[in-house]
Amino acid sequence: MAQFSAQLDGVFVALADPTRRWVIQRLGHGPTSVGDLAREFPMTLPSFMKHVQTLESNGLIRTTKSGRVRTCVLNRERLALVDDWLAEQRRIWEERTDRLERLVTDQQEDQQ
Repeated sequence: MAQFSAQLDGVFVALADPTRRWVIQRLGHGPTSVGDLAREFPMTLPSFMKHVQTLESNGLIRTTKSGRVRTCVLNRERLALVDDWLAEQRRIWEERTDRLERLVTDQQEDQQ
């Protein structure tokens, strides 16, 4: 997983902001224009575009422009990177707790 470290770091940085997490959540329902997304926040469009650019530069979304409308689409494959990392962490901790449980159980059996 070390080869994905820089990519994973960027994804977590992008997801650290509540505005960007909301955008990801909203795009889970389907593609949406930047204008429609931006209407939900009390900030200027240039400020909101910085959030879009952060998400796009970290591969979480893709944007396309048709005329004056820029549409955002969620890149679900990139979210799989986070899912894979979390699954690995879960596996590691489950193994550790299983070993701890065996140790405690073995000690209890030895005492009896």
